[in-house]
Amino acid sequence: MSIQRQTLREQIETEIMDRVGAGEFRMGDNINEVSLSEELGVSRTPLREALISLSQQGVITRVSGKGFRWAPIGANDFTEAVQIIAALEGLALRLTPASELARIGRELAVQAHEFTASVSSAADIHDHDDAFHALLASGSPNKRLAETVASYKLALRRYERLYVGNADLMERAAAEHEAIAEALLANDLPAAIAALEANWLNSVPRIINALKAKVPAM
Repeated sequence: MSIQRQTLREQIETEIMDRVGAGEFRMGDNINEVSLSEELGVSRTPLREALISLSQQGVITRVSGKGFRWAPIGANDFTEAVQIIAALEGLALRLTPASELARIGRELAVQAHEFTASVSSAADIHDHDDAFHALLASGSPNKRLAETVASYKLALRRYERLYVGNADLMERAAAEHEAIAEALLANDLPAAIAALEANWLNSVPRIINALKAKVPAM
């Protein structure tokens, strides 16, 4: 007997988030649960469970008596989520034992170089960035902290389609990753945390500018 690693609700969430990241849904539109359940090949019950979970993550909004709709992309929401993630990842580094920080620094340096050298598509960029930040926080003994960070980052995926594909922006992000790795290799935790915060907070004006350029006012 095979063991399912994800519940049906979680599989539905993953599929929906993949489509959000691919830009298949228009933010602010109402969600037709009947059509979406038919499209995904699932019943309404697990779909509704997934939608409730995603509403708690800020990906969609729940309208009393009217179901769900895709959450509008807002600069304030993005800014606040980024500030939280930056603070939590900085905390993860502070909780990481010094011996682990040295190992992580070496591995991050390799990943940062690969990020600079090989990204060529949206999927590459997502994979490299996710792997880099996952490794960054991997030494923290506080696993609940890691789960919280992952939840916030999931909610940010709807912004990714506005950001990827811009070579100049990605080169700047890659340079920031290298600065984090270099600080850890130098055993300079305060500098690493400052570089990490800069990496996240610098993304705010980049995304907001992309929002202004690509998303009509609602």
